Amino acid sequence: MSIVSPEAVADSGGAPPVLGTATSFPLWRDAVRRAVLDEIGDFLPRACPVALRHLGAQDVLRQYALGGKCLRSTFMYLGWLCGAPDDPAALRAAAGLELLHAFALLQDDVMDQSATRRGAPAAHVRFAAVHRGTGAPGSSVRYGESAATLLADMCLVWAEQMLRESGIAERALARVWPGYDSMRVELATGQFADLLNDARTEPPLAAVLAIAQAKSGNYTVRCPLEMGAAMAGCDATVLDALGRYGAAVGEAFQLRDDILGIFGSQAVTGKPVDTDLGTRTATSVVVLAREMATSPARAELSELLHRPRLGAAEITRARTLITESGAPARIEEMIAERVGRARDALAPTLFAAPMRAALGYMAAACTERVA
Repeated sequence: MSIVSPEAVADSGGAPPVLGTATSFPLWRDAVRRAVLDEIGDFLPRACPVALRHLGAQDVLRQYALGGKCLRSTFMYLGWLCGAPDDPAALRAAAGLELLHAFALLQDDVMDQSATRRGAPAAHVRFAAVHRGTGAPGSSVRYGESAATLLADMCLVWAEQMLRESGIAERALARVWPGYDSMRVELATGQFADLLNDARTEPPLAAVLAIAQAKSGNYTVRCPLEMGAAMAGCDATVLDALGRYGAAVGEAFQLRDDILGIFGSQAVTGKPVDTDLGTRTATSVVVLAREMATSPARAELSELLHRPRLGAAEITRARTLITESGAPARIEEMIAERVGRARDALAPTLFAAPMRAALGYMAAACTERVA
């Protein structure tokens, strides 16, 4: 097999690119992303009710469904390629995961009261502005949150619809539904647990990691891979290896996200730089910093996290205390260990060299944020 460039994909009339070694994997990944976004771009105008368009729903959908890196859909398509050749229907099925991700982001922003998403006003903020602009009675804030939640519900329905109408054979889809259902329940369960996830309660690191794995790690990597491989008819040995790879990369992905939540720029995260500290979220970095810090530093960090509001100076001081604790360096070690474990799961007897290279690149893309 050989990789084709995004230009070749366009010339082929939208057929999915082919994985291999003729060109670099980043070009293949970019081609997959373009194809996925094309599928969603074709689907949403047909799916979105006309009545919602004047309320700004289409702009919100473009922001949430068409502005991401398409990690989940790429992993699902890679899972498919572990057992079957390139297929536009399989790519279309994988594309639906981007709408599931939009659903999760829309709800997450409401629950976290996030003001921005991907460098622009969050959905509930946009809808609140529309409400104010119409002069309608009632709370604009409440309307915005309710509208965003309803649009999230639609994305959840549309994600399944894209999978169901992808063109994949019924017998192949039948192998996907159990994993798809359990993934969605686990995602919601993780969100439930996250509602009580507060750094001021000083939860243990193991509990924080479990929430992150359920809320983010598994549904980003392991579950999409397993779904794609199951859809392709891969045997239990391949599914087990992908599960071990996916679990390890998913954990590393969330650990990197925790680092970015404290030290990342808005250009990278698309959210305010003080989000995790400002909301007192108990991420792995914060929890580990408290465990590793000296007694005076631990007391100072705790005092900062208990303040009603953290200004720029307090955020900077909290970052300094976290860095001096050694927690970020320890998190980097944990990320490297999990990436190594993931690579070890990709036995040459199960995966050809191009697939091992592709999955290795995706592990780096998730944990180093190279793209």
